[in-house]
Amino acid sequence: MKSSVVARNYAEALLTVADQAGAVEKIGELLDAVAGAIASDTSLKAVMMSPRIRKSQKQEMLAKALGPVAPAGFVKFLQAVVQRGRQDLFSEMSAAYQLLADKHFNRVHASVVTARDADAALRQIVTERLTQTIGKTVLPHFRTDPAILGGVIVRLGDRVLDGSIRRRIQTLRARMLNSGR
Repeated sequence: MKSSVVARNYAEALLTVADQAGAVEKIGELLDAVAGAIASDTSLKAVMMSPRIRKSQKQEMLAKALGPVAPAGFVKFLQAVVQRGRQDLFSEMSAAYQLLADKHFNRVHASVVTARDADAALRQIVTERLTQTIGKTVLPHFRTDPAILGGVIVRLGDRVLDGSIRRRIQTLRARMLNSGR
């Protein structure tokens, strides 16, 4: 079975438990933190991935580290993952969980490019209009690119809505060049 399918199955199980506990967001943040810690800390990664360290020791380490800050069900989930030798999938599980949580909350992520830094008012307007247009809660990720000259470029999955001045100039140029023929 492919690792992405296995990771998604674990993420679905965790989402079900988190939803019943009313902690979908918190569990997502915790899973992301665990996956990030293992990925970024080489000594932690070595311990978690080592076949020389017993699974029970890894489970105990997780319980001690996360017990005070994480719900017991989450810690038991992590311990079950370790028991089955799937701790190498924590990053994939986290990514799959975030996608499932977005679907659960009927939200989408959008990349929004502006020519200059967007102030709070512009961010709110863009978010509200995209949410109305799409019919889902939009979580925008703003960045700037002075090369677009002005306007906005929005990317939602594989859809691109290009309202930049750069594109308008390119379109006008193409029309002018083609009209002379």
